Amino acid sequence: MSLDAAAASLARHLLEQEFVEVLAHHDADGIAAASILCHAMFREGGRFRLRIRPGITTADVPGDCSVLLCDFGSALQDLPGDVMVVDHHLPHFEGDYHVNPHLAGIDGDRNLSAAGAAYLVAQRMGDNRDLAGLALLGIIGDGQELEGPNREISSEGIANGFIAPRRGLRLPGRGLVEQLALAVNPYLPGFSGEPDTARALVAQVTDEDDVDVESLLSRVVLAAAPKASLSAMCGIWGTTYSLGREVIDEALSLAAVVDACGKAGSGDIGASLCLRSTHALQEAWEITARYRQAVIAGIRGARRLDERVALFAVDDGSVASDVADALANDLVQSGPVFVIGETGGRCSVSARCPPGIDLDLEALMRRLAEACGGQGGGHRRRAGARIGADQADRFRQDLLEAVPA
Repeated sequence: MSLDAAAASLARHLLEQEFVEVLAHHDADGIAAASILCHAMFREGGRFRLRIRPGITTADVPGDCSVLLCDFGSALQDLPGDVMVVDHHLPHFEGDYHVNPHLAGIDGDRNLSAAGAAYLVAQRMGDNRDLAGLALLGIIGDGQELEGPNREISSEGIANGFIAPRRGLRLPGRGLVEQLALAVNPYLPGFSGEPDTARALVAQVTDEDDVDVESLLSRVVLAAAPKASLSAMCGIWGTTYSLGREVIDEALSLAAVVDACGKAGSGDIGASLCLRSTHALQEAWEITARYRQAVIAGIRGARRLDERVALFAVDDGSVASDVADALANDLVQSGPVFVIGETGGRCSVSARCPPGIDLDLEALMRRLAEACGGQGGGHRRRAGARIGADQADRFRQDLLEAVPA
């Protein structure tokens, strides 16, 4: 079945439901995907409840109502066949209502996110072109490329006036000091976690509220380059996007805030922003600042556990994913990166391939996690696992044996 046909089928089915229980992954892509479909259902008179979760198992799926899973579910082979899934991870679920780019031969790792897939479904439910900006959050949040369906969606948003590209500093925040001091994507050695240094630099390059951007960029690059990767340096400046319909206009900032709220356990607040409510906007920014400070602390405190394999431990498992992103993409690595941390009696493992490294992390995480009684999967070059804390030592040993030198 083509992606368009799958989206149309799910759209018709959604419109027939009296009530839908919506469960979404807790990152920017999952929250945006669910919010897009909740907008579309609400506009057609549909009733629903939205909940944000860090993961999903078949046992978590309610059995007494219609269920829609966003940005997870594809990996579960034993889901009931009537569950609706909008996802972009490698598919194992074989239900009738499953929208996933991989099933149509499209690269879900790079060319279409869950939010993008949700946008295609929403467009089959009514005129929801104004939600294109929310689809952009999935592209940004999952580090995807503007290629294939992603480019088509963003181009449509630009053509309709809902997305406005421009050139600028690609660092989320409410001002230059915050943008530098809380930078985690990219992570900037010498500035991330150093508000006094950031404040001093901003003062040096600012004259009567006029910022000398060339001087700012030059100083940041000179200070960070000895420890940072080329991709990190290239990520400081480039194309940004204005989203005129959203509660935070700058797309990178909105993606960062929604993502931080979700991962910090306040997914309801992140979703409220995507649903265009401003009632908790200030609180959302404060959550984001605290979460990004925790990520920076995790990056700095990551303990390498093996000389051969880039396996790191962090004290706070809730930041493992973002720490892994920074270690793999922003600090120079020569092989795949693995970060493990504990939270709530469970261990979270995040696996990443740096630029130029190709290893099937989805298959690896799935196999190792299942051997430890947990769950694993994701994308080929970006995957993860959740296991019991009592299985951490076994998982680490199996991982070290499985990863090639």
